[in-house]
Amino acid sequence: MRVLGVDPGLTRCGVGVVEGVAGRPLTMLGVGVVRTPADADIGVRLVGIERGIEEWIDRFEPELVAVERVFSQHNVRTVMGTAQASAVAMLCAARRGLPVALHTPSEVKAAVTGSGRADKAQVGAMVTRLLRLSAPPKPADAADALALAICHIWRAPAQNRLQQAVALHASKGRTS
Repeated sequence: MRVLGVDPGLTRCGVGVVEGVAGRPLTMLGVGVVRTPADADIGVRLVGIERGIEEWIDRFEPELVAVERVFSQHNVRTVMGTAQASAVAMLCAARRGLPVALHTPSEVKAAVTGSGRADKAQVGAMVTRLLRLSAPPKPADAADALALAICHIWRAPAQNRLQQAVALHASKGRTS
């Protein structure tokens, strides 16, 4: 499975592509950040993010896009920008017919470090170790994007089995 992880943000939108399957060593195919100038108009910034994500999809041809689920913060302005960047990533994927998976920050941290309360340094260290990199990806947004992709690859088989079980249970309820 090849997954494009997206850590949404207006100024720095982390992107990373990981390939592999659960239970096997994973491979990083690319990592980076789509940047937009903080003083630019919001529409221009969103177009910049769209172009950047489209380039990553064109270059790496992922099978799925994993995006960090926007969570409530005290700073409404930050939440709005993150949500807008997240929507752009989902739009780019949907336009190509790619499935989108949303993962919460604590879910991603727990998947890669074992703790949903891990800090940025711990996530970066584990991403480095899991992908056998020589150094943690910089900035942290890039490491977070890789962590999203890793989280999805590791959790997808269990999530798929769960969805199949729920669907089977629902269909049995209709035939009774």
